[in-house]
Amino acid sequence: MDSGVNYIRSEIPGASPALAESKSEPAESRDLKIPLVVDFDSTIIKTDLVVESLMILLRERPAYLFAVLVWLLNGRERLHDEIGQRISFDAGLMPYRPELLEYLRTQLASGRSLVLTTTLDAQLARKVANHLRIFASVMVTHDSCTNLSPAVKRERLVNAFGEKGFDYVANGSRDLAVWCAARKAVLVNPSPRLLQMVSRVTEVQDVFEDPPAPVKNYLSALRPIHWLKNCLVFVALFNAHGFHDPVLLGKTLLAFVALCLCTSSGYLVNDVLDLSADRRHPQKRHRPFASGLLPFSYAITMVPALLVLSCTLSVLISPLFLGALLLYFTLSLAYSLCLKRVVLLDVIVLANLYTLRILSGAAVLGAWPSERLLSFSMFLFLSLALVKRYDELVVMRSVDGDHPNGRNYLCSDADLLAVMGTASGFMAVLVLALYIWDSAAQLHGRQASVWFLCPLLLYWLAHIWLMAHRRRIREDPVVFALYDRISRNLLLLMLINALLAA
Repeated sequence: MDSGVNYIRSEIPGASPALAESKSEPAESRDLKIPLVVDFDSTIIKTDLVVESLMILLRERPAYLFAVLVWLLNGRERLHDEIGQRISFDAGLMPYRPELLEYLRTQLASGRSLVLTTTLDAQLARKVANHLRIFASVMVTHDSCTNLSPAVKRERLVNAFGEKGFDYVANGSRDLAVWCAARKAVLVNPSPRLLQMVSRVTEVQDVFEDPPAPVKNYLSALRPIHWLKNCLVFVALFNAHGFHDPVLLGKTLLAFVALCLCTSSGYLVNDVLDLSADRRHPQKRHRPFASGLLPFSYAITMVPALLVLSCTLSVLISPLFLGALLLYFTLSLAYSLCLKRVVLLDVIVLANLYTLRILSGAAVLGAWPSERLLSFSMFLFLSLALVKRYDELVVMRSVDGDHPNGRNYLCSDADLLAVMGTASGFMAVLVLALYIWDSAAQLHGRQASVWFLCPLLLYWLAHIWLMAHRRRIREDPVVFALYDRISRNLLLLMLINALLAA
């Protein structure tokens, strides 16, 4: 048993007698004798434990998908019990409700006894109690043989504390039966209807509401800044000199929109599956789902909606583009589920996801891009993927030591990744030079200016790796380039140079 917390199972008859109130006592004194029972499930933390634990299990062990369906048939509690035995949480990283915690600490400081109760994950509740150190006990109000109903939960709390012998903090309509037996109610994020229903059965003492998430949080979860990468869909059109064809230009623009919708759905899946690792990262822990600012229901709704809309637009373009889009999403999903934890394969997959954007643009035209272009793309984006992984290893060294949580790399691998990344970037410049050399006949007198692309690209890649080495990159290197003045100038010069040679 962990120190500092007394664990109680309420199914033991007569665990605690009812607390009698004396009318002669001052109200404040009587309040201190009444324990404050706090429901753990989605109350003191912002996240839905069932959904989050399910996502973690499916990411770590995708083969459990069919077992999950069987567990779910036996009830929500059985589902979470089974999942809880197979995964672990870090209580220190959970997204708590700070205002509610401050209220509970104030109650504790006044001398009141706090009890944490759970119908789901007893192990995590105990970890949270030991982390917060404000609860006198943890009450587990179900067992593995009981499919707990609200009425049974109420009965067990009444057996422990007596009718009207406790105040109760919770957040859902399932807790209405318990509030009927409570002396006072404290509600967290109640709907107006729930608040009205609770006020009819007991006195409402306090209400805590999370501030509504601003619209920018819903938009940032889609990562619109990363849509810039989807501009690669125009590479094939540029290479074919097709910007003057309104039909091809219109189809490519439509393909860009479809690809943006598809990539956003992939980012939502990745963020939900990668919650634990994101919460350990100094920057990623502020993402909307990791911080608890957005509910999982948003991702569950938006992922299929975005994917269906993306596929609908793809059908209007061509079956070939639809196939390329579905291949991109499948590879992105496989990366989020398992491939991102395979050493070196993860960065190769990231490079392929970039290259698939170019192939998607080629699918719009119905033409296969040249081998030199695909080789250039693979080397270039492998270098950028290695920058991203290098930066993560450097950042996580101070958090997880030499073995980053959720990765199979060692932080000492960062130097080797830097060598491979710079070599891959220089190979991209070499392939570009060979590509320009082979195309010299078509460029005629313009090939002299095109050669400036090579030193400009070399300068930019060297600058990116230098910034990574100096720990200036704290985000995706492509996103970093948007805010970095030197990168913007170099990329603009390369674009102007390419347009002049077109």
